[in-house]
Amino acid sequence: MTEALLEVTDLVKHFSVSSGLRGRAASVVRAIDGVSFSIRRGETLGLVGESGCGKTTTGRCVLQLERATSGRIRFDGSDITDMNQSELRQVRRSMQVIFQDPYSSLNPRMSICDILAEPIKVHGLVPDKAKREERVRELLAQVGLLPQHARRFPHQLSGGQRQRVGIARALAMEPKLIVCDEPVSALDVSIQAQIINLLENLQARLGLTYLFIAHDLSVVRHISDRVAVMYLGHIVELADRQALYEEPLHPYTHALLSAVPIPDPKLEASRERMVLRGEVPSPLNPPSGCVFHPRCPIAVDRCSAEIPPLREIRSGHWAACHLA
Repeated sequence: MTEALLEVTDLVKHFSVSSGLRGRAASVVRAIDGVSFSIRRGETLGLVGESGCGKTTTGRCVLQLERATSGRIRFDGSDITDMNQSELRQVRRSMQVIFQDPYSSLNPRMSICDILAEPIKVHGLVPDKAKREERVRELLAQVGLLPQHARRFPHQLSGGQRQRVGIARALAMEPKLIVCDEPVSALDVSIQAQIINLLENLQARLGLTYLFIAHDLSVVRHISDRVAVMYLGHIVELADRQALYEEPLHPYTHALLSAVPIPDPKLEASRERMVLRGEVPSPLNPPSGCVFHPRCPIAVDRCSAEIPPLREIRSGHWAACHLA
């Protein structure tokens, strides 16, 4: 067991929603409501769930792009929750992000060389311009792009090439942790596989640690060491990849996995399905007790009255369910 690079404890993030002419806070969106997890050095933790469950907000809080309402975040042995901007500037060299949309995450007025050289220059890593350009060529080679791509602009690249530039920009700071915010969801399936393989190769060569946010369970299964399942701002299950996919304990995880199509028609026709009723409740007014109980096929009276704690049911396998 290696030591944890990132530790998140009881993370809460609420957004005030104002109404009326005076802009008074009328209600609160409970985007994250008590999330805890850790990521070991060199590990990939997959964070999955439906749209709007709080995955991206969790990643933004880890990066301190959003300040948490409460809770603690420790990175590389330091508590970064209450750091000021000058202190965070030093930490952010070791924490980078790959954004979801490769078409809007790059400045269209800057060449690829300028995009990759800018963070190196801002942080004073390579003061000499000629050496910065050499470093840019090294970064392009690392992500499978040619030296001539440095002279191009984002609109002259394909979606897959743009995302490779996004990865190169993250690598420019020589980070320890990279938050991958759905980095392949906007790409074609064939390109998705190339980007996932690239991320795995870079992790093996550079010893990177990933928080991999996605909603595609097949992608998460391929790249992750452990998987955390989120629902309406809560982590409902956390386990080793193989254990979670083969023996899910939470009914929500079971429903997600039953919705993933299987290429074999006979197996697809014969397997058990769990179809959830209703819609995802609003984070403006989450249900009492277990947030999943209005849609849960096995819910009992206790589920609507008591919030189930995330507890270790098997070795390394955690679930927030009274009936697990």
